[in-house]
Amino acid sequence: MGQKVNPLSMRLGIIEGWKGNWFADKKQFKELLKEDVCIRKYLTERFPRGTISKIDIEKIKDKLIIKIHTTRPGVILGRKGSEIDMVRDELYGVFNKQISLDVFEVNPPGQSAQFLADSIAMQLEKRMPHRQAIKKAMALSLQSGALGIKVRISGRIGGREISRSEQYMEGKVPLHTLRARIDYAVSTAFSRSGTVGLKVWVYLGEVLEEKQKEKNDAVDAKKS
Repeated sequence: MGQKVNPLSMRLGIIEGWKGNWFADKKQFKELLKEDVCIRKYLTERFPRGTISKIDIEKIKDKLIIKIHTTRPGVILGRKGSEIDMVRDELYGVFNKQISLDVFEVNPPGQSAQFLADSIAMQLEKRMPHRQAIKKAMALSLQSGALGIKVRISGRIGGREISRSEQYMEGKVPLHTLRARIDYAVSTAFSRSGTVGLKVWVYLGEVLEEKQKEKNDAVDAKKS
């Protein structure tokens, strides 16, 4: 089952939360969902590719709280916050709601599946050999502390006439283990011969192990 289902949706309510936190009745649901889609589309097109890793949206009455997770916070904020203020004003003009924008840095970037997928896609668009681009991204991820990474590439790889799929993996990626934190992302490379799809899974460890470490650290601190 873990091989077939999106790893983020499979872990909802266990170790993962929703990317959109709000409640609506049947009449409002369609418009609020469309609002979410427009915000995500606007932000991903507004900033350079590979900048945004994740967007979380919360809605409280007429207030929008948008949390942007990025590997390059300086690009999002701009000089003295000018860029983020401009984005806030543009969103207010479209939705006419109070906008709150929070920027969180993803560090190290090698633990972000979206960053790795976009970086591979951009290198493929520059006609870099796909194996070289994938191996480079996998090495960066493992150096950043990830315990495993899997990359799947599909399409007319290298300009071949017949499309095919290739898969590369290093370390371990336990997709069936619900307590395992798996960061998952997709991206598309637009090459001369056509589009090439990319899927990236990054294994960041088990949640129970992290809680146990925190408890052990707290006990050691009390003893000392």
